[in-house]
Parts: sequence; structure tokens; C-alpha cells
Amino acid sequence: MSKLGMLGLGSFSTLFYIKELNALYNAKHGGFSTCPFKMLNVDFDTINNLLPNTSKALDAIVKDNLNKLKALEIDTIVVPNITLHETIDRLSIEANIIHPVEETISNVKENKHTNVTIFGTLYTMQSNYITSKFRAEKINVLQVSKEDKQQIDDLRIAVYNGKENQKQLEIFNELINKYTENGVVVLACTELSVAYNIKNNLVYDMARIQIKKSVNPL
Repeated sequence: MSKLGMLGLGSFSTLFYIKELNALYNAKHGGFSTCPFKMLNVDFDTINNLLPNTSKALDAIVKDNLNKLKALEIDTIVVPNITLHETIDRLSIEANIIHPVEETISNVKENKHTNVTIFGTLYTMQSNYITSKFRAEKINVLQVSKEDKQQIDDLRIAVYNGKENQKQLEIFNELINKYTENGVVVLACTELSVAYNIKNNLVYDMARIQIKKSVNPL
């Protein structure tokens, strides 16, 4: 059996990943089964204070923690922070790290979609990191309007603080419907994964795609 390892990176995203990992593993194996994995819980403050930008300081912290996780004799690593994979890409880590962006691109290509719209933090929606990866695979990235970006980011912050309201969730669902008219929507933020509560085959949730891939070998 493949041995899974996870970096613990703050309660919000880590607990979401644990819950989803356990749910998927139980659906696969039944009974009272829960996902077997080893976790290295790190001081997320040291990482979060350096995000979202890449830096040598962030490189050093992330590389050190990934190497410590590798030492726990695991085969596969899942990192519950999509933004942090921009840093992981810069590092020379000899490990099977499940990459949410690359796995999502693979899913989108498999289903022959050519247009995507990315929902995430303001930084993610404005930066070139995820966009460039899709475009390198000949997938068009459509832009979110300035007003809609702000509404998405406001919801993200509210969800993180546990203060989202029904109106915000309704607007979020309306935005999903709006942007799936011209292609697929990619959720690139854990808070948006938590807020997403409708079934739509045109929505690709990076966190859940990453989690599903983590459970497959187990």
C-alpha cells in the first residue's frame, strides 16, 4: 500500500483536507475506515507571513519541511495549500508530490475543455502562475471582471472567518453559472471549495481533485 504524507498548514485548510480524505477513503473501503496517513504539522505562521510571493526564505522553509516529511518513510505527499505549489515548483524535491494545478489541467484536458475561468484569491486571479500553466497546455484562460473578483475574494475571506452569509453564497453560485456559460470554472482556493455546495460538471475543484488523487493508491 502506498504511504501518504501531508503537511499540516493551518487549521482551516488542513482540517478540510483531513475530512475529505477520510470521507473518500471510507467511501472506497467502507466500515469505519479512515484514511491512513502521516502528518507533519508545521508552524503555518512562518509560511503564511511570506505568502503569496515566492522568495528564497520561503523556499528554505518549505524545502526543510518537505524533507522532514519525506523522512517519515512516505511515498506520496499532499500539501493543502494551492498557492504554495508555486514555491514547490522551484524546489528540487525527490518525492511524489500531488500537484493540484497539474492534476486539474489533466482532468480538464481529458474532458476536452478549451476555456477555463479561475476563481481564487485576488492574488491568484491576478497572477500569472496558474494561468501560464493552463495556457502552456493550449487552454484559454478567460478573465473575471474586477467587480466579480472582489465578490469572490470577499466570500473567501468571510468563509475563512466563518462569517459567510446566504446572500454571498447565492452570489457565488450565480457567478459559477455566469462563468460556466463560456467554459469551465476552476476553484483554486480551499475557502471556495468549502463554499461550493452545488453539483456542476463544469466546475473543477482543485482541492478535491488533489484529494481524490491522494486516495486513489490507498
